Amino acid sequence: MRQPNLDLGVVGNGSFGALIDRQARVVWSCLPAFDGDPAFCALLSPRTQEGGDFAIELEDYADSEQHYLTNTAILRTVLRDQHGGAVEVLDFAPRWRRNGRFYRPPSLIRRIRPLAGNPRIRVLARPLADWGARTPETTWGSNHLRWLLPGFTLRLTTDVPVRFIRERLPFVLAHPMDLVLGVDETLDQPLATYAQQAQQRTEDYWREWTRYLSIPLEWQDAVIRSAITLKLCQYEDSGAIIAAMTTSIPEAPHSARNWDYRYCWLRDAAFVVRALNRLGATRSMEDFLRYIFNLATSDGSLQPLYGIGMEQQLDEHEVPSLAGYRGMGPVRRGNLAWTQRQHDVYGSVVLASTQLFFDQRLNNPGDRHAFARLEPLGEHAYALHDVPDAGLWEFRGRTAVHTYTSAMCWAACDRLTKIAERLALDARAALWRERADHVHRQVMARGWNTSLGHFTDTFEGEHLDASLLLLADIGFIDARDPRYIATVEAIGRDLRRGDALFRYVAPDDFGTPETSFTICTFWYIDALAAIGREDEARALFEKLLKRRNPLGLLSEDLAFSDGEAWGNFPQTYSHVGLITAAMRLSRSWQEAS
Repeated sequence: MRQPNLDLGVVGNGSFGALIDRQARVVWSCLPAFDGDPAFCALLSPRTQEGGDFAIELEDYADSEQHYLTNTAILRTVLRDQHGGAVEVLDFAPRWRRNGRFYRPPSLIRRIRPLAGNPRIRVLARPLADWGARTPETTWGSNHLRWLLPGFTLRLTTDVPVRFIRERLPFVLAHPMDLVLGVDETLDQPLATYAQQAQQRTEDYWREWTRYLSIPLEWQDAVIRSAITLKLCQYEDSGAIIAAMTTSIPEAPHSARNWDYRYCWLRDAAFVVRALNRLGATRSMEDFLRYIFNLATSDGSLQPLYGIGMEQQLDEHEVPSLAGYRGMGPVRRGNLAWTQRQHDVYGSVVLASTQLFFDQRLNNPGDRHAFARLEPLGEHAYALHDVPDAGLWEFRGRTAVHTYTSAMCWAACDRLTKIAERLALDARAALWRERADHVHRQVMARGWNTSLGHFTDTFEGEHLDASLLLLADIGFIDARDPRYIATVEAIGRDLRRGDALFRYVAPDDFGTPETSFTICTFWYIDALAAIGREDEARALFEKLLKRRNPLGLLSEDLAFSDGEAWGNFPQTYSHVGLITAAMRLSRSWQEAS
């Protein structure tokens, strides 16, 4: 199997993220936030400007190894040269609790130290501006450089001689050095002291966070890495959860399926919240609901996605200054899906909110006021359950009444029933139960194809799509129901290719899909286990785990032929699927003891 080309690590702190390759190059980072101008954009191949990266370049480079410090978001890269020299690079974004809040500046700290021999390195700090179109104006001082980016001044403070960086001069790394990249502020303590303390406090934060996760007995490393990755994709200022940190990595080679995922899809975010809730990390749910309640319009209507600062308009443009991932453009900024109607989002938000009313650990559990904020979403779900939409796959050229959408509208009504019962609101509970039952009857009558013997992607439809695997997970149908079992088996027959699944096989706006949408395979694994085929599910799960990159990270899609990673990265959807399947399949802690 080919090694994935998205062989990247991710660091971040809830304010921004950065992607780092095996040679310790920062190749992608939007500063000062996920949706910003990518100062480091080498991943998408600037057409005319040199750079777009932040590299620790080892002369006579031979090879490298890379891993995360255990249970942290701190990435360690070891570079080796051809003469026995070796250099360690530690990369992290500072994050710890200070003065009753989290300290998480948009700052990347790079700590470099010699491990063996007399390694010679160059430090290349080459941010670009305006989406790789120009080199920004630069100033410098005795121990810092500054780049004047649009709306943000980036400052690098370091004990590497500034001239060495300005003129890209190689030098022997004889002792440890530090680089702090971030906001244009002077450090109020010695650089080495700050970097060391920041590393220790950031390590302590992540290890404390992972310590309280309710992880399964098996596949702990994979689950912890996925959980940390999901945490890194939440923008803490607003509570928004982005779908991925990148834009325009194609879903398949030269497919033009290149989209900007640096925004908050309510559906994807709700999946993230539910996965983290299962691990006991409920703070993300509380922050996301804060985001949702800030978005809510007076009538409760919702778009499928919003900006991380709650922006409604995310106009889509092609960026001519970037050639694209491996030259496969176009590069797109913005996403027109904000204009679509995707009615399942109402169910997604209500599902993500439900635990708020039942979890007694929460400092601010849901009450009647919170329920009143959710009811308008249920009103929309009920009114739209049989109205055509673009569906969760965001078809751009057609609409239909999608079975999964309608089932999610049922879920909104069903969970509002349960919440009302919890709050002893008997009249509201009766109303929502009546509505849920009505929607359920509609889906069972119109989403089931008697002649084919399985549920279909649309009402009165004839095709399958992988979202039907979720009907049992959301409680719409019992996993032991013959109709659900038949649907799972039909999906395995028609959508599976080897060890992975298509989301659908019917042509769409861009032709016939070519790669596997990774979460669909995880959904299939979960469904196999639910219908009693657990051994088969475990075997497939183990195979899919081997498709992760060497750091345990997943993109959106996988090629069927060689397992190569495609699509935006790291993809929250994919890591949600991993967590959910692992929780389903793992042996219990009781068995271990």
